[in-house]
Amino acid sequence: MTLLKATSLSHAFDYPLFEDISLTLNAGESIAIVGVSGSGKSTLMHILSSLLHPLHGDVELFGEDVYRMDDKSLVKLRRNDLGMIYQSHYLFKGFSAYENLEVATLLSGETIDPVLIQRLGIEHVIHQKVTELSGGQQQRVSIARVMSKKPRLIFADEPTGNLDHATALEVMQIFNDYLREHKAGMILVTHDESLAAQCNHIYRMQNGNLKES
Repeated sequence: MTLLKATSLSHAFDYPLFEDISLTLNAGESIAIVGVSGSGKSTLMHILSSLLHPLHGDVELFGEDVYRMDDKSLVKLRRNDLGMIYQSHYLFKGFSAYENLEVATLLSGETIDPVLIQRLGIEHVIHQKVTELSGGQQQRVSIARVMSKKPRLIFADEPTGNLDHATALEVMQIFNDYLREHKAGMILVTHDESLAAQCNHIYRMQNGNLKES
């Protein structure tokens, strides 16, 4: 089953960023997008995840043209089916870690998975205020919050940037287990080649083009 299909994407700001980019993501698979800073990786992910309209081209998510959806349908899609993970965690600072997870599950109608909390190593800090947690702990809470809503498609931009290498690899294993179990997909933007190697496909952004490695 095809979860994401991008066709002939082009984008520019004050200068051309990339052009004629096409890719497809199927259920249970992950794609890593690598490249130097400023090459357009994050901009491409924003386009693929419905957050930025491309200059040219189309994006289909679950068979629907995302940039032809009405606002109500787009909000529903983002709330129920898409998960966005960034290096900056965007947690609710006045809440505990657990309360941050509760917000996500209340909106999506899902339940908090205690096994996920344990695998991410945050069970002992789950009831602390997020402002009391280290950067790495906050990052893992952010990952747990997104995965708790059980998205069909995960977009992750440097999701392990605040984690040590061993923990980052464990997080990648958690992602891959989730994709297989839920027939979900993931687009990963990273500078880390060892993390990219954990994905099914690796694409490299270079000189305005995207090519599979």
